[in-house]
Amino acid sequence: MSGGLLVAGTTSDAGKSVVTAGICRWLVRQGVRVAPFKAQNMSLNSFVTREAAEIGRAQAMQAQAARVEPTALMNPVLLKPGGDRSSQVVLMGRPVGEMSARGYHGGRQEALFGTVVECLERLRSTYDAVICEGAGSPAEINLRRTDIVNMGVARAAGFPVLVVGDIDRGGVFASFFGTTALLSAEDQSLVAGYLVNKFRGDVSLLEPGLDMLYGLTGRRTYGVLPYAHGLGIDEEDGLRVSMRGTVRESVVAPPHGEDVLRVAVCAVPLMSNFTDVDALAAEPGVVVRFVDRAEELSDADLVVVPGTRGTVRALAWLRERGLADALRRRAAEGRPVLGVCGGFQVLGESIEDEVESRAGLVEGLGLLPVRVRFGREKVLARPVGSALGEAVEGYEIHHGVAEVLGGEPFLDGCRVGAVWGTHWHGSLESDAFRRAFLGEVARAAGRRFRAAPDTSFAALREEQLDRLGDLVEEHADTDALWRLIETGAPKGLPFVPPGAPAARVPVAGDGSGTGLPRDPGAGSDVSVNEEAL
Repeated sequence: MSGGLLVAGTTSDAGKSVVTAGICRWLVRQGVRVAPFKAQNMSLNSFVTREAAEIGRAQAMQAQAARVEPTALMNPVLLKPGGDRSSQVVLMGRPVGEMSARGYHGGRQEALFGTVVECLERLRSTYDAVICEGAGSPAEINLRRTDIVNMGVARAAGFPVLVVGDIDRGGVFASFFGTTALLSAEDQSLVAGYLVNKFRGDVSLLEPGLDMLYGLTGRRTYGVLPYAHGLGIDEEDGLRVSMRGTVRESVVAPPHGEDVLRVAVCAVPLMSNFTDVDALAAEPGVVVRFVDRAEELSDADLVVVPGTRGTVRALAWLRERGLADALRRRAAEGRPVLGVCGGFQVLGESIEDEVESRAGLVEGLGLLPVRVRFGREKVLARPVGSALGEAVEGYEIHHGVAEVLGGEPFLDGCRVGAVWGTHWHGSLESDAFRRAFLGEVARAAGRRFRAAPDTSFAALREEQLDRLGDLVEEHADTDALWRLIETGAPKGLPFVPPGAPAARVPVAGDGSGTGLPRDPGAGSDVSVNEEAL
């Protein structure tokens, strides 16, 4: 076997990430060496590989589904929004600058296509199959000329395309038909068919519609995946719904002790790596919710101020909403607060930022004896250490460098009373440390809560990934998927009018620069065009 597949979607959040992960887990259980790939990702949830490269967390999760170590090859371009109109561009795991959406789509994006193709070819030479994930919809006709993640990738690799639609939102048949009909004839020739996601009810009631869709498009549906509750898989682009009242899905299990613990997460602007709290939500008896009002902190046993791509902006937001004063009151009363990364920085005495916000010197909340200065070089690391007498692993992604002036040491940060701060993302995934930390929180909050002694976050994540593999294996036509991956899209697929004007496909190496930084983890040079940025 030597092939691949592109998983596209009718919309953002159609389920591309989880379907890609499910196909990877199904294939690896069949003995196939498989790797995930997403050419370009826009996300504030990122991860650091062992070679200190920053990639999207969704691709790290898909690599885990494939049982391989994630590398920058799997996500060569990562865009981290800094507002509605600009993003930080992370190329091959390293930040190379800020760029407006107009500037990126005005030619810079296309210039990166050579890097994308080289990364994909490197993966194809190493693995039996590569399962690619698209972004948004492949039918964004205003962006097709510079597309390097959807049909641009499919055309370059000759991969068949499976279009995923979220039927829970409604309109899935119109979305499948419209997506196909807005593609050029050349692009349509690679669209092999469809996959329905998040279906509730009797599949037989759906079958007449699937038959009519086949009659209209000449393309079959490769499966109907049921709605699955409580997957808890890493999200890619952030929570799109209102934060207030949003609750992270927890395991369905009673508390181990007599009380539950309530965790409130401040839904700061440009919130990043909110997946840090997933390990808390996995604990029986721990309820996690996102909040945006001061009064919602009153009954919380622990308040988490999470990471953010806009530390100074988040600090202003906390003050505007009265949350800053509520956090100060909690600290004075000895009630637990945890700041992670940007959340740690806002708890300090001051922030000097000439990089991210260019706001200069800004007064922090003063809850921790820490001064932060933003540096132009981003810190990317996979630290290990100990806290509360337990081993801890984590990862760091930040421009702010903290000078700790006092308090008790806590990972790379400090603790004063019931206020903790650290740059380490992912520390709560270390089971023994998480239990010790929750014990501290319960004592400070006066709760008779006890962490379950046998909760393994890694094991729970494996169970979730196996559930994704089961969904594909049990509800998709895996024989047909196997043929797609091996041999490509069926020949003679009909054209669905009206189509779109034929787009010039980006050519690998267009506008290529001369810089050849070594790919962290690939063991080979991959050319990139930093000059284009």
